[in-house]
Amino acid sequence: MSLSQLYDQARRIRLVMFDVDGVLTDGSLFITDSGEEFKAFYSQDGHGMKMLKATGIELAIVTGRTSRSVTLRAQNLGVGILYQGVEDKLAVFEEVLAKCGLGREACAFMGDDVVDLPVMSRCGLAFAVPDAPPLVKSRAHYVTRQRGGRGAVREVCEIIMHAQGTFDAQMQQYLR
Repeated sequence: MSLSQLYDQARRIRLVMFDVDGVLTDGSLFITDSGEEFKAFYSQDGHGMKMLKATGIELAIVTGRTSRSVTLRAQNLGVGILYQGVEDKLAVFEEVLAKCGLGREACAFMGDDVVDLPVMSRCGLAFAVPDAPPLVKSRAHYVTRQRGGRGAVREVCEIIMHAQGTFDAQMQQYLR
């Protein structure tokens, strides 16, 4: 897909859904001896999400695992749509679209593994990370240059803001 085509599709986006492990994180799972799970999130990714949300784009997190750290991160970022422990991401995708009153073309999804393919093949704009398996990357409209948990989410947020003409306004608050 050319940059022009990517931007054309990104202009239609009103909702961005993110997977967690391998997208918002680098995919590592830290589990203590007591069974507690924790994750490392990249602060620049989070700030990208906050800026994108400030432009009026709705954010959602949909993940197969369940972790209190994801709940806390979503709250910190102001992400109001959070689904954890999801076995069928496509069903959640369709539920969220119905709740938001949006068509598939208005939703972007960012994933990193084969469990994300059903949504990636139906959303308006599918993003994958470079560490995704070849099949997943081949089904994405765009594969980020940055890795999951290391700037990939920020890259996607900035692509959408550039396409929608909101990037400069978001940067202006830091350039005064």
